[in-house]
Amino acid sequence: MASTAAFLSTLAGSTSLGGATPASGGGSGRSKTASAEELDGALRAAKERLVVVEFAASHSVNSSRIYPCMVELSRTCGDVDFLLVMGDESDATRELCRREGITAVPHFTFYKGAEKVHEEEGIGPDQLAGDVLYYGDHHSAVVQLHSRADVESLISDHRGEGGKLVVLDVGLKRCGPCVKVYPTVVKLSRTMADTTVFARMNGDENDSCMEFLRDMDVVEVPTFLFIRDGDIVGRYVGSGRGELIGEILRYNGVKVT
Repeated sequence: MASTAAFLSTLAGSTSLGGATPASGGGSGRSKTASAEELDGALRAAKERLVVVEFAASHSVNSSRIYPCMVELSRTCGDVDFLLVMGDESDATRELCRREGITAVPHFTFYKGAEKVHEEEGIGPDQLAGDVLYYGDHHSAVVQLHSRADVESLISDHRGEGGKLVVLDVGLKRCGPCVKVYPTVVKLSRTMADTTVFARMNGDENDSCMEFLRDMDVVEVPTFLFIRDGDIVGRYVGSGRGELIGEILRYNGVKVT
């Protein structure tokens, strides 16, 4: 899933829903949704799986441009459900777009546990792939932490001789910079696996996570905590790729000039 964007060109834009005419958009591995009742039923059935809903319109150039990315993602991301709503297909889909506040396409809404966690409008393939990775990642080398106990267990595993540097990415569910930097975190977790363990926690996931953020004096996200032998030895606040890599190298003892 992390490499999907590498195969796609960057094309973006948004188009008004106003003048489009109906056409079929099937054949992609996505499920078409024709009404609010169908969407609500799909969200309930998905439970905690990530659901990505694309609101599109026939004869929209920008919807057509994002189409190959949606096809590729729907085929490669087995733990994500992709739904397509053709906003100009019927009175029912037009009403669904009004309910969801959709005024331009392509528009992407992300749901987890039937809760809307993120939405984007007029984005290109690279950003879409990054968003899906951030909200749907369960299989990369990045350790997913859901409580203080999870953090303490991970730190304990890397105490003493042979322990690795732990880089803890602290963010929020709705955080543009957190989404932006996450593909870099995934890539680094693979290329630096011999020396560094990467982990992630969303502070607004539950009370335990939020308490951990307060105790760690995290006031801005994303914040990266660098932990060595049980101690927090530094932190980096921001989403700059180069700066983050530089800090990780520094705390691994590599001189950065």
